[in-house]
Amino acid sequence: MGKHDSFPSVGMLAQTKRLALRRGVWFRSLSRVERAIIDLTLQCVDCVKSVKLAKLLTAVMGKLEFAMESTIERLVRTIGVSLAGKISCVAAGWGNVSAKRWASDLSFANFLVAMHLSDSFGRRLRG
Repeated sequence: MGKHDSFPSVGMLAQTKRLALRRGVWFRSLSRVERAIIDLTLQCVDCVKSVKLAKLLTAVMGKLEFAMESTIERLVRTIGVSLAGKISCVAAGWGNVSAKRWASDLSFANFLVAMHLSDSFGRRLRG
């Protein structure tokens, strides 16, 4: 593994920009300076070697990824994974050996979010 393998690749940067433009978050979520940094990197660099530039690009790409994340994906990440971890611990404490895997099962986290939303919606309908 090379020294710069963990740095964002120029190809990944171009792909993220393309997706952000397609989803309409490129101009909405980034400042002019952040957009310019990515554009100049894409135009002038074949491989990111600077640690400072890599940190900056990683932060900007994180901003874009957060802006492109759907509401359901955000709920799964914030609520579903947390609930899955708690339920996994309880079930493992009761002796269910396979329950430890539930904490990292995104399908289970999705299911828990769906149940949470369904319950919240049902409570609003009942008044």
